[in-house]
Amino acid sequence: MKIVVIGGSGLIGSKVVDLLTAQGHQAVPASPKTGVNAVTGEGLAEALDGAEVVVDVSNAPSFEPAAALEFFETSTRNLLAAEAAAGVGHHVALSVVGADRMPNVGYMQAKVAQEKLLPASPVPYSIVRATQFFEFLEAIAGIGTDGDTVRLAPVLFQPIAADDVAATVADVALGTPVGGIVEVAGPERSRLDEVIRSVLGADGDPRKVVPDQAAGYYGAEVADDALVPLGEARTGRIHLAQWREATGRAR
Repeated sequence: MKIVVIGGSGLIGSKVVDLLTAQGHQAVPASPKTGVNAVTGEGLAEALDGAEVVVDVSNAPSFEPAAALEFFETSTRNLLAAEAAAGVGHHVALSVVGADRMPNVGYMQAKVAQEKLLPASPVPYSIVRATQFFEFLEAIAGIGTDGDTVRLAPVLFQPIAADDVAATVADVALGTPVGGIVEVAGPERSRLDEVIRSVLGADGDPRKVVPDQAAGYYGAEVADDALVPLGEARTGRIHLAQWREATGRAR
């Protein structure tokens, strides 16, 4: 089966391509690096020719709310139109757990706007919502850093390995369109400040992590349960300690 992976050169996309290829499918990585640009439409028709499934794991080049909104709405509209013309039978989009519960976070609202475009299209779809990746924990610490202190809201947090996200996306892509949302989260639930404190401590980082509800998430106030699944969700198999060991981050 031919499956086109938009954003196939990135962190999740490259893993999805590898997983699908290993299962004998024709997984085609599509991104500006390969001459396919969903924002401008360049190369879309050619890339989607003969495709049965399109997986969209592309990401906005900027977290600035207006720029993110323009990226996700423009690229998704272009993709859905090209898919309808090519007779694609399944569109899979990667989104974020709790995006619809974070009205103060502009990037999340851009993801919600992207999701809302899918039911209006004739292309059958599935949305995979994932929690924050292990790979971004250092960046989260950086955002909350002020001198030698890291201020983070002590909200519930259930991060996941990118490998587990990719495995879920690949599995959903090979299944029947759900016409809704599949959520996936890491195997351990804790508090955001606790997770970052543990990671920095294991790295010998001298910064002090301070729980501060006012710090919010990416600078915006969020509810205590905004970053975790509220109902049924798939669970990743890789624990944070295992991921750190496998990636050489454990000391």
